[in-house]
Amino acid sequence: MKNFFLSFIITLSFFLMAFRVVEIHLEEQTSLIIEQSPPTKILMPKLEVPKVNVDLKDHSSFLNKIGHYESSNDYTKVNRLGYMGRYQFHRKTLKLIGIKATRKEFLSSPTLQEEAMRKLLTENKKSLNYFIHKYEGKKVRGIYITESGVLAAAHLGGVGNVVQWFRTGDDFKDANGTSITKYMKVFSGYNLNL
Repeated sequence: MKNFFLSFIITLSFFLMAFRVVEIHLEEQTSLIIEQSPPTKILMPKLEVPKVNVDLKDHSSFLNKIGHYESSNDYTKVNRLGYMGRYQFHRKTLKLIGIKATRKEFLSSPTLQEEAMRKLLTENKKSLNYFIHKYEGKKVRGIYITESGVLAAAHLGGVGNVVQWFRTGDDFKDANGTSITKYMKVFSGYNLNL
């Protein structure tokens, strides 16, 4: 039994020494190969990045964009003509849609301002329904007509000026020189939840 273990240990020692020689030899060959090989480029597979529509045209995006145009989305802003809040409402417009609040109450309540915008869009849609249904998806005077564009134009210039534009082509401009046709273009194609 002693001889068996002794011969096993001797055999194992030779085996390990032979393995180490082969390992050293392989390391030398590998280093030679690496030193002699020209640098190679590692080609990574092209990854497909999913396309994300950063300009979603939903109701929330519409409100965000119109708020940006009107006040930089500042609920407390009052302009030089007295228009107030995120969407720049005049006191007469608020009265017309049934919002009874003081200036301070209106400016301090984003919830009230959002409700006012919802009411105004709903009322303007009722008032302009004939023109929206008749012309939506068509070009009128070079402007592609959509519900959101028409309602944005009505927010800027009032329903009467939008009706006048459809009938005669008169392009109302606000005190800052912004035309209702600009709003029709800029706010075109949004899906509104009204």
